Amino acid sequence: MAAQINPSILSADFARLADEAKAVDGADWLHVDVMDNHFVPNLTLGVPVVESLARATDTPLDCHLMIEAPDRWAPQYVEAGAGSVTFHVEAAAAPVRLAREIRAKGARASMALKPATPIEPYEDLLPELDMLLIMTVEPGFGGQAFLDIMLPKIRRTRELISKHGLELWLQVDGGVSASTIERCADAGADVFVAGSAVYGAKDPAEAVRALRTQAEATTAKASWACDH
Repeated sequence: MAAQINPSILSADFARLADEAKAVDGADWLHVDVMDNHFVPNLTLGVPVVESLARATDTPLDCHLMIEAPDRWAPQYVEAGAGSVTFHVEAAAAPVRLAREIRAKGARASMALKPATPIEPYEDLLPELDMLLIMTVEPGFGGQAFLDIMLPKIRRTRELISKHGLELWLQVDGGVSASTIERCADAGADVFVAGSAVYGAKDPAEAVRALRTQAEATTAKASWACDH
């Protein structure tokens, strides 16, 4: 199974976003963190920047909405050009309806869980999604240290995906680097958001390739992938 690497522009130079998007040629998706200073204590960017970025790159945009009222705002990000839109279940009023609306507008629907939010109550929602995001840090800021206590949650989520026979991507975001990506892949993740590990490297595109190689080598021998 192929691993996907999604560089996070949260760690890029916001004054040069078009150039920073080109710097990671070969990435599977470009991860765009949208923060509203309400759901998380940080403010980043919104619909107009996503529209501009979508015009500036051929790499599809993976928009992670760390915002209040995603039911109202998420569809606008699809219209702005996002190929995948992630909402937080903690903020969504009607997650099933929202996932269906995102899909109906032509994007992949994804749901994110903060570190303290368990996966088990949402087992029945999984068929409504294209991707599930397990946060491996508290959302809001880049550069945080990876939380190893999230690894059992990643494993449990992968088990639920397998139990239902779903083609559901399992994404991790937070502290993903050369020193942590193999643990994530072994636990069951197959989509990896990497910020400073990519944009802090001398050659971001090479960092993407190296991370993918690590993840794929680990996945090839992981018990969950062998059983898939």
